[in-house]
Amino acid sequence: MIKFLLGVIVGILIFLLLVWFGGGKTVKKFGEGLTDTGKKMEVLEEIIKKEKDEVGSGLKKKIFKEEKEAQKKSQ
Repeated sequence: MIKFLLGVIVGILIFLLLVWFGGGKTVKKFGEGLTDTGKKMEVLEEIIKKEKDEVGSGLKKKIFKEEKEAQKKSQ
């Protein structure tokens, strides 16, 4: 709880310093930068999910293939 409150206080202080020294333009630039970063992260998440699904299906195929071979050998 203390860490949360400390984080909120630090966030407010950072915001006030940005407004005090840079004005609205600085806050707007900072926000645009965060938006761009968020968009890049979304793209990376989609790529990771697709690759994870591809790897998972590849592993399943390999496991099922090995199981079938093991069943054939045991017969």
